[in-house]
Amino acid sequence: MSISKLLVFSVFMAEFVNIALARFQASQWTVAHATFYGDDSGSDTIGGACGYGNIFNNAYGLNTAALSTVLFQDGFGCGQCYQIRCSGAKACYAGSPIVTVTATNLCPPNWALDSNNGGWCNPPRTHFDMSKPAFNKIADWHAGIVPVMYRRVPCQTNGGLRFNLQGNMYWLLVFIMNVGGAGDVSAMQVKGAKTDWIRMSRNWGISYQAFSALGGQSLSFKITSYTTKDTVVAYNVAPPNWSMGLTYGTNNNFS
Repeated sequence: MSISKLLVFSVFMAEFVNIALARFQASQWTVAHATFYGDDSGSDTIGGACGYGNIFNNAYGLNTAALSTVLFQDGFGCGQCYQIRCSGAKACYAGSPIVTVTATNLCPPNWALDSNNGGWCNPPRTHFDMSKPAFNKIADWHAGIVPVMYRRVPCQTNGGLRFNLQGNMYWLLVFIMNVGGAGDVSAMQVKGAKTDWIRMSRNWGISYQAFSALGGQSLSFKITSYTTKDTVVAYNVAPPNWSMGLTYGTNNNFS
């Protein structure tokens, strides 16, 4: 199913507000290592510990990576964007090309293996387990593992924040996607047309929940970035007749 079929925009006027919004800045280059998982199709990257579901339908594509525990930060690293380039290995492509990836999964520790011999994602290692298509952009996949340089960069998104609604009329579960700027989320609130702001608890990855009866009300959301602590408020994102399973979009995003 295409994004156009999944994404539903409110048919009434919506207001969008940024609170103390600052532009996220790229970090310095740092040393790490990278491997890959899956095949050339990238199908093994669908799903994952962040909750993005079908990353192709949800606009994340093939340039994704699973993060080691240090980077994953108990799921608060989900959605963060990194530039990665191979460095100092024969398998690196000439010119050390750069690929930009989005964090969509966890590379879990493997304590049965030594951290320097197969347990690549064991703490405290900083490691990227990339999709094979993304890895192939920086190095020959036959190498298996390569040293890399990486840095956090602003996430370049197409359009505004997207909210996939799940649950039922008494339990709202929201998966937030297409987050720009730092790419991550640390807190969410929801407001029905008949309620005050309700603080949502984090379920897992990029999903937040509210145990409230919000059916038949237009929904507004307040989202706070984990890295920058900036907040975006999007009013009337979903209309009163919103439905479970649909994704509703705004024109607003972090920068």
